[in-house]
Amino acid sequence: MTSSNAQRPAILRPNELKSYDRGGGARTTPLVSPALGASGFINGITEFAAGVAIPFHSHNCEESVMLLEGEAFLDMEGEAHRMSPLDTTWIPPNVPHRFRNMSDEKPMKIFWTYASVAATRTLVETGETRPVSAEHKT
Repeated sequence: MTSSNAQRPAILRPNELKSYDRGGGARTTPLVSPALGASGFINGITEFAAGVAIPFHSHNCEESVMLLEGEAFLDMEGEAHRMSPLDTTWIPPNVPHRFRNMSDEKPMKIFWTYASVAATRTLVETGETRPVSAEHKT
């Protein structure tokens, strides 16, 4: 590519990137994003402190999550699905779900991908909808 605003490949090193406290014991490091030139998906890593569960929510697009570290439960459709490292999910749009760290002692870490740069998160309890990218700002 020769234009001055051409997209460039990137190698991302999570330990060198800014992470964002999402509150409630969850911390996110965004990876691929529109800031890099992504136009089809976004991804990142979220770490959950010991015993943390995020609220039930859904997204406006497909989501895939891989458990990187720890032991987790994915609560979805009335069932608790136990997850071990490298287990990977595919969740269609608008399906309420949440992840829980099973350990009261160790953190849990997930790698997530949304199939849209305009991904949103809608909280089941309140109906509030916000862009996923809003969680990555101070």
